[in-house]
Amino acid sequence: MEVHPGVFVSSTTTDEWEPDPEVGGESHILVQQSDAYGGMTRYDVAPEPTPWTLPERETFLILEGGARIEIAGGPTLELTVGDMASLAKGTATTWHITAPFKEIWFFGRAYDAGAE
Repeated sequence: MEVHPGVFVSSTTTDEWEPDPEVGGESHILVQQSDAYGGMTRYDVAPEPTPWTLPERETFLILEGGARIEIAGGPTLELTVGDMASLAKGTATTWHITAPFKEIWFFGRAYDAGAE
């Protein structure tokens, strides 16, 4: 929810979930603007393994459940509650979800401490 221009606030315990047609499950979008995109995804039931190629760098934190993420030509990540990962734009993955599952994720741009 935008509480002030450019200021967004929500909670990991939100009840505001919508179907996510891109990856299945449900999503709760915190912010969706040209310079930031962030929210959460959840699954109550584990889906079939889901292939997905990242449209941008994604950084995420597992809040509930777990995920085994196979990276094409790379390692397999075994992530559980409290684990964070960041995957590069264009990375081809296959996700194996352990439900119930919830993650918080962000797609963004590089931070330049000198920029104003």
